[in-house]
Order: sequence, then C-alpha cells, then structure tokens
Amino acid sequence: MHTADIHLDSPLKSLALRNADLASLIGAATRRAFSATIDLCLDEKVDALIIAGDLYDGDQTSMKTARFLAGELARLSQAGILTFIIRGNHDALSKVSKELVLPDTVKLFGGRPEHVLVERGPGEKPVAIHGLSFAQPTAPESLISRYKPPLADTINIGIMHTSLGGAPGHDRYAPCSPAELDAIGYDYWALGHIHKRSVSTAQSTIVMPGMPQGRDIGEDGPKSVTLVSIDEDGSVSLVEKPVALAEFARVPIDLGGIAEWDELAAAITTALSSARTEALAPELVVRLGFSGETPLAWRMRRDADLLLAEAEDRAARAGSVWIDKLENECVAPRPSASSGADPLVELQALMESSILGSDGFETAYAAIIEQLQGQLPAELRDLFGSDETDAQAQRQTLAKAGIDDVMARLRTGPVGGSS
Repeated sequence: MHTADIHLDSPLKSLALRNADLASLIGAATRRAFSATIDLCLDEKVDALIIAGDLYDGDQTSMKTARFLAGELARLSQAGILTFIIRGNHDALSKVSKELVLPDTVKLFGGRPEHVLVERGPGEKPVAIHGLSFAQPTAPESLISRYKPPLADTINIGIMHTSLGGAPGHDRYAPCSPAELDAIGYDYWALGHIHKRSVSTAQSTIVMPGMPQGRDIGEDGPKSVTLVSIDEDGSVSLVEKPVALAEFARVPIDLGGIAEWDELAAAITTALSSARTEALAPELVVRLGFSGETPLAWRMRRDADLLLAEAEDRAARAGSVWIDKLENECVAPRPSASSGADPLVELQALMESSILGSDGFETAYAAIIEQLQGQLPAELRDLFGSDETDAQAQRQTLAKAGIDDVMARLRTGPVGGSS
C-alpha cells in the first residue's frame, strides 16, 4: 500500500472560523483516513505500507499524535506487515518522527540514501526498498543522483518526496522528471508531495498517490491510497482505494433565468443531490458557487444569511452534506443607463468607473485593509494577499463585491418578494 501527505493533525484555519462542528469533523479526518488505511492494509493482507513523506504537518510536538501513530503502526507490526517511511518537507524537522520509538517492522529512512533488502520465499525475487528523507525542510536541488542503481535479480522500489516538474499550489522540492526516474531502472517509484494523484507508466511505474484526506476546498475531489501489486517479471498493477472520511467539492449552480426563491431552493437541492451521489467519502463538504443573470441577485446579497440557512437545510436533507461557503457571482438584469433611467444604475456606474480606480480611494482603502490585517493572527494575514500584486487584486475583488452589496441594500424590497 502506497500513501503520502497524510499531514496528521494538521491545524485548521478558515474552517474553524466559519463552522465549529465542521472544523471538528475535518480536524479528526486525517486520523480517520490513516486508520482506514491501516484497516485496508490488514484487509488486503499487504506485505508493506509505504509512506512517501509528510506524515506530519510541520514541527509536530503533540505526544497524543505520537501515541496514535505508534498504536496504528503496531497494528501492522502485529500482522507481520512492514512499514517504510521517508520524511518530506513538512515533517523533516518533526520532533515526533525523530524521537518516537517505532516497532521493529518500521523503517524510517534518514538523510543519507540507503536501501532495505526484503528476502522472500523460495524461488521469489527479493525486494529492495530504496529511500531518502529530507534532512531539512527545503530541498531545492534534485535528489535523483543520490539514489543507488537497482539491484540485479531484485524487485526495486524507490521512495521519494518530490515536486516533479512542479504543480500549482506546491513549492518546488527535489525537482526531477519522470524520464529521470525511468532512467534509474527501478520497477516502481513511490512518490509524495503533490496532493493530486497521477500515474506514469512509460518504463518504471511512477505513482504520486495524492493525499488520503483533503483538509480544505483547495484540496477538493476524491482522495485515496494506492494498492500496488508487483509480479516476478516486474509488471505492476494498481488499484486506487478511497479512504477519506470527508470529500471537498465545488458545486456550481447557474441561476440564469430563475426568478423565484423556491426555484432557487430547488436548484440547490438538485445540485447537492447530484454532488452527494458522485462523492466517494461518507461526508461531503461543499462550496456552492452561484452564477448567472437573475432578478434574485439583489436579494441573494441582501439576505445572504437566509440563503446560507436555505443551503444548509437542503444539505441536511441530502444527508451527510456540509456547506463550507457560498460564493455569489450572480448579477441582476440591468436596464440601460439612458436619460431618465434608474438612478441606482447611474450610481453603480459612477462607483465602478470613477471611484474604484481613483488614487484617493485606493490609498484610503489600502490603509483600512492594512490596519485590519495587522489585527489578524499571523497565519490568516495572507487572506488579503501574499504580496503587493496579489493584495491589490484582492482589494479590487472585495471592492467590487462591496459595490454589489451596497446596491443590494439600496434596492431592498419586501423580504417575501423577489426584489
């Protein structure tokens, strides 16, 4: 069984601010997924579990986490199943991974390349497991040259934590290409670091298993571990095995042409039911994205709390569905801004064309954001941008959304109507 990027007891950020119950569910999900992986190893009677880095999430010091991990690995040890672990960028400095006393059946590779030779039955090839841990939390240079050549008449498996050629949202670590991995000559490469599953079978079988459990909407989609079978002739077969407790999903809803609130509610029900059917995990965490031109756009912004309550009610009816957040990009039909037109249309055009781009507004707005940013915990300050370019784009996005909110309030009508 091959897995990576488990991030045990990873700290939560935005979820904890929005929904305490949901934060509690996801906070325990990494452990639940790891336990499910151990269960799967026992059910499948595998020979070994390979963890290709980032078992922990940073300088983890919790002994509760250590005891949990030791207990789970002991279950494998009692069944005679070997475990091979390398450290990645997140757990390179983990005190737990360095100090934890592991069962004799667990091999934690160090910062120097080495291999473990596993003898098998009569007439069966031995297996060489080649591994190398990150000694430091950064590895800007390729590690490929440090791996030893394959052993002859042996099934060779390499374990590496690498960004390969790079991926969105992932820092560059131990970069290499599938062609370079193929050139080493191993039968199987067990990789880690990128949280989305990928497979290459040009020569060696190269698998990035993804993570077993997503932690936020940025890690959406099904999550799994990979069951690997290697025959005596070196042929490899793979089976993707879902183990996640909760799956994150972005669910778009086009409200174009919908003019009544009950129609909107029905559209939410249909979208959530479809997403629940497609999801593989027991729990589904959804971010609803509304779009389209609808006369309900004003009311959706004005009554955002009622819209959220409506979505949460429909999610509860769908069963084991949670609402992470609503994103509303709906626009109202606009009358032409000709002479005698709606004055609110003229006001909106004025705000968008003359105010947003003005130096005075930008200066005052940036000062407000900076003051607010300084009052946030350090881990949340990137919400307003990680650099000046990103911060400016974030301010523009928020300002445009603010204009829509102002217009929605100015157009306030009866709560039961469709204004």
